Amino acid sequence: MERIPMTAEGHAALQAELKVLKSVERPNIIAAISEARSHGDLSENAEYHAAKEKQSFIEGRISELDDKLARADVIDVSKLSGGKVRFGATVTIADVDTEEEQTYKIVGEDEADVKQGKISVTSPIARALIGKEEGDEAEVAAPAGARAYEIVKVVYK
Repeated sequence: MERIPMTAEGHAALQAELKVLKSVERPNIIAAISEARSHGDLSENAEYHAAKEKQSFIEGRISELDDKLARADVIDVSKLSGGKVRFGATVTIADVDTEEEQTYKIVGEDEADVKQGKISVTSPIARALIGKEEGDEAEVAAPAGARAYEIVKVVYK
């Protein structure tokens, strides 16, 4: 069984989503299915079919979250330190050509959100940075061609 790395906050977010799905969404959809059934002929009942489809989605997501949480390898980033880039690091990089700086936190796949500066540990940028130290250069294969970045700062917070 393959472990899924995630931060404590990512784990908490998945648990919160699971709780809402089980305690709010599931009962709501069961009530909606009951209501739709009371309208008669199920073969031509659009409300019933829509509710059943939503129930299928909710149950699938619950199953997916249960699986991910069972396989979670929660990593407490606050206990990490050092200058090497690894899971949980907040890395400031500078484009070698433009000198434009960007800061990313390397997190699990389910936590990734580029708008918040969080990239997946499996992303091309993260894979290029892992194992490197401040001052090292990393080459990232991008759709527009290879880009070179210098690691400016590595922080664990």
